[in-house]
Amino acid sequence: MRLDPSTERAVQFAARTGDGPLAEGLARHERGSADGPTSGLRSFAREWQPWFPAIDRAAALVRTAASAPPERRGRCLDRALDTTIAGTTDRLAAFVGEVRAPVSALYAFGVLLPLALIALLPAAAASGVPISAGVVAALYLGVLPGGLVVASGWLLSRRPVAFAPPSIDGEHPAVPKRGAYATAAGAVTGTVAAALAAQFVAGWAAPVSALGIGVGTALFIVVRPRRSVLSRVRSVERGLPDAMTVIGGDVAEGVAVETAIANAGERLDDATGEVFDLAGRRSDTLRVGVREAFLGRGGPAAPVPSPRVRGAIALLAVAAREGRPAGDVLLELADQLEELRELEGDARRQLATVTGTLTNTAAVFAPLVGGATVALATGIDTVGAGGMGAGATAGADAFGVGGSDVAGGVEASSDGVGAGSTGALSVPVLGRIVGAYVLVLATLLTALATGLERGFDRTLVAYRIGIALPTATATYLVAFVGAGLLL
Repeated sequence: MRLDPSTERAVQFAARTGDGPLAEGLARHERGSADGPTSGLRSFAREWQPWFPAIDRAAALVRTAASAPPERRGRCLDRALDTTIAGTTDRLAAFVGEVRAPVSALYAFGVLLPLALIALLPAAAASGVPISAGVVAALYLGVLPGGLVVASGWLLSRRPVAFAPPSIDGEHPAVPKRGAYATAAGAVTGTVAAALAAQFVAGWAAPVSALGIGVGTALFIVVRPRRSVLSRVRSVERGLPDAMTVIGGDVAEGVAVETAIANAGERLDDATGEVFDLAGRRSDTLRVGVREAFLGRGGPAAPVPSPRVRGAIALLAVAAREGRPAGDVLLELADQLEELRELEGDARRQLATVTGTLTNTAAVFAPLVGGATVALATGIDTVGAGGMGAGATAGADAFGVGGSDVAGGVEASSDGVGAGSTGALSVPVLGRIVGAYVLVLATLLTALATGLERGFDRTLVAYRIGIALPTATATYLVAFVGAGLLL
């Protein structure tokens, strides 16, 4: 709009260079109004207005700028951008306030209350109340995880600020095919972890350790190359405002865009400078245009799936055609990219106050409480087996360990069910149920925290789950052993 004040051409440019549901919706409205006198921007704004009220006003300002005198056009466009950023900031602040109560409720009913109920099971067993393993398993491995999934999906669907993460799949050239290797590594580490857990913790801990550490290791190995690509994409995006500032200043002074790109590559020492330096060399060597230099076959920006980078390249291609007047536009783009980066950082900081507790709970708090709870049940088992009172003995019978061989505070029953207590909740069964629930919490809470903080970036979600699962498993087993030594 600053280079060519035509709403129709600006809408067409945005729809063609954009990526995601907004660009698709804009392209649909642009095609629908191709035979009419309008650009489709008004109908597009009306479609998205229920989800983002500020878009209606911003679109009206853009349409006003098309017919405004040149001296007032820039002010209208600046206000359109300010309206969008202010609306985004307001929506974010409102969401942070609204999400605190649901997250607190999820934390209370999905973590605190279930773990507190688990802690009551040994006391209930000590009082002679029979406890069914099937009921506990259905509650902690079916009902509670299902409720957490529904609540997490509802919270993520209401997140108003989700900057589109880069789409990194297995077809990316920097992502090797590591499925077989990851599976083998997960199987080996899971087997070793199970053997160590059975030897130094308890027999029932072997499957929990194998599942948590094996799956976590395999997931980490599979996702790590994608995480490296994501880190490079973020590095290129961070330096994009500086690159646009350098190029915009040169173009405003009459330097050709191709030369300005090469100059930016020489002046910047970060990942962005490397991309622009290679693009400048390709343009000079192959005598190709800006878009081909960046995104052509073997281009330095081709393996960088970033909407911001591709949008900046599209505007650079326009600037190469327009010449010197595009310099100020590129400087405006640099300011806009910097504002977006600050807005995204502010969003993460505000949401981190909500998600920090979920992340810590997933990896540390829940496994710590769960391990101590199972150790408490084992302590009751030991007291009951030692014959210290009818209540304790009844508790041991209720846990199905009346005939178990107990040594050092860690039960060693082969099947976990004592004589005459078929269907009762034994300590080994309790340990496996609590361990599985701890792993479920590590997966769901980590995914929820990452999704709320950064949008549902599949690469980052999988990467953090790959770290959380082994951490939660180790914490759970260490807490069990440590609490057992104190009881």
